[in-house]
Amino acid sequence: MTISRKLNKLLQVGTLLTALSSLHAAAAAMIPSPPQLAATSYILVDAVTGKVLVEQGADARVPPASLTKMMTAYVAEAELASGNINRDDKVLVSEKAWRMGGSRMFIEVGERVSVSDLLKGVIIVSGNDASIALAEHIAGSEGSFADLMNSTASRIGMKNTHFVNSSGYPAENHYSSARDLATLSRHIIYDFPEYYTLYDEKYFQYGVNKKTGKPLNPQPNRNSLLWSNKAVDGLKTGHTSAAGYCLAASAKRDGQRLIAVVLGTKSERARASETQKLFTYGFRFFDNVEIKKGGKALEVSRVWKGTADEVGLGLTKDLVVTVPRGQEKNLKATMQIDKRISAPIAKGQTLGMIEVRLNDDVIESVPLVALDAVEEGGLFKRLLDAVKLFFIELFGG
Repeated sequence: MTISRKLNKLLQVGTLLTALSSLHAAAAAMIPSPPQLAATSYILVDAVTGKVLVEQGADARVPPASLTKMMTAYVAEAELASGNINRDDKVLVSEKAWRMGGSRMFIEVGERVSVSDLLKGVIIVSGNDASIALAEHIAGSEGSFADLMNSTASRIGMKNTHFVNSSGYPAENHYSSARDLATLSRHIIYDFPEYYTLYDEKYFQYGVNKKTGKPLNPQPNRNSLLWSNKAVDGLKTGHTSAAGYCLAASAKRDGQRLIAVVLGTKSERARASETQKLFTYGFRFFDNVEIKKGGKALEVSRVWKGTADEVGLGLTKDLVVTVPRGQEKNLKATMQIDKRISAPIAKGQTLGMIEVRLNDDVIESVPLVALDAVEEGGLFKRLLDAVKLFFIELFGG
């Protein structure tokens, strides 16, 4: 074979390898259209970053049915954390709670039940009676408790939500949205992780058979994905004729956690299968990438007129972004830092930004903050630095 023919062969191989590399890169970047669900509205969110991966009618105001109880439990968890109530508190069951229809924990009027058991009754078996008993214990009445629910919803950014009761029983002006319920789910998972484990429990037994005196059979959790998908570890089901069959669920796989909210399906089986479609899509086609660690200095900047001449700049928490799988190599982070930084500086004060781009698109922008406080220097230090700055600016420094 002549040298010329050998060179042509090598060129052809090189061209082929380049083409294969391009095809591989293109394949990695290809994300199919998200699944279309047989549901009124739905959303899929990465729990860590808050990135919305799929949504349809996510801000529509619809009856939330028993997904309401997620807020009931969240408010109770906040009250427990603040010390306003205790797990061992014995709650007197009112006639209103006892008479409540629908799904029940089967508490009896005049009985005293611990807050711990009532919380399980709300979360695991969706007890309407438990929800009212807990609401009355915390706020005195269910109406007052609904006020707490609404103020909490406002505080955590639920913009299309209004609660009238603690159970989700059909009522005028009682509504929420898929996006708001996903927001609430994130707070339940991360604000009170010690209670989130309750959402993964498959059974709860409470009460006795009045005729036989024997314990009632354990009631199963209505979230069937707890049985069919090992990655799923919560959250809550709901159903009324107006709301349809609803499910807010969370699943964790290989360090990535997703939250799916599916509202208004036609059956128990449909709410599970439609939610599973979202999880399959999210875990298959998206990844989380850590860009920078929080709490450590990413840059050290000059400080003028302060007791210290430098300050470390960093992030308040880890910077993680959600991107299509295979696109990690196309991420780029850049920092923009304030040109002149002068004391006094408070710890956590914003002194710049870090911007993350995927190819040419900015996908995240977060503040760079001072990791330490720097107090204002004495008169001499301030005058000296003022003179230095004058000459730096005079000569274009």
